Amino acid sequence: MAVIPRLRRRRRRDPAGNMTLIEHLGELRARLLVSVVAVLVGTIGGWFLFGPVFSVLKHPYCAALKAHPTLNPFAGGRCVLAFQGVTEPFLLKLKIATFTGFVFALPVVLYEVWRFITPGLTSRERKFALPFVMSSLVLFAMGTWFAFFTLPKGLNFLLGFAGTRDVVSLLTITKYVNFVVFLIIAFGVSFEFPLLLISLTAVGVLSSAKLREWRRYAIVGIAIFAAVITPSQDWFTMSAMMLPLIVFYELSILVSRLLLKR
Repeated sequence: MAVIPRLRRRRRRDPAGNMTLIEHLGELRARLLVSVVAVLVGTIGGWFLFGPVFSVLKHPYCAALKAHPTLNPFAGGRCVLAFQGVTEPFLLKLKIATFTGFVFALPVVLYEVWRFITPGLTSRERKFALPFVMSSLVLFAMGTWFAFFTLPKGLNFLLGFAGTRDVVSLLTITKYVNFVVFLIIAFGVSFEFPLLLISLTAVGVLSSAKLREWRRYAIVGIAIFAAVITPSQDWFTMSAMMLPLIVFYELSILVSRLLLKR
């Protein structure tokens, strides 16, 4: 029994961070457990914040509907969404609460991801934990803002194809919320793109020369990614995602060359 504590102390003092496969799996399990608990705690808070969060999510639809008031004649001028199943309101509230909980727990999740990676990094690279988490949060927030900025215009573009009083909108709550949440996640995750490039450059996988060499292929890949990942499939939303990613790519080249010297 006395051997086990010695082995554990030896692992913690290992400067190279070498771990066996079993130890890696144990570490992954611990990090996942902390992340899941953080999301669950955030979900509890999100359950009580359902009203304000749902109002924020519904705002783009209401803004787009003002341009096409004839699409919802049954609402009497109000911005309303329908539901079809008995359990749909409960499942909707649970879904929004979970999404809100994930947003609340995002700093903890990102920190746990970084801590899982750090055993394979040097002591100097481990010091970037706080900048990594803060940069990820800022970029995700920027992606969320872009999603809400483009959503009313995208909905206005798509709803405008009805263009007649003989067509009305019976959009269900679940389909609309799924659409909005997916768009927010798509923009939030895609805006982490420069952080990924800079991280790969910092560890020597990429360099500014390689990024410049692959610029044309990267632009084509970004255009295809933006066309596939945006659920609305309209040109405005696609452009709103594609153009910032191209700018981020160029900034990653600049950061890699000037700051990282690679």
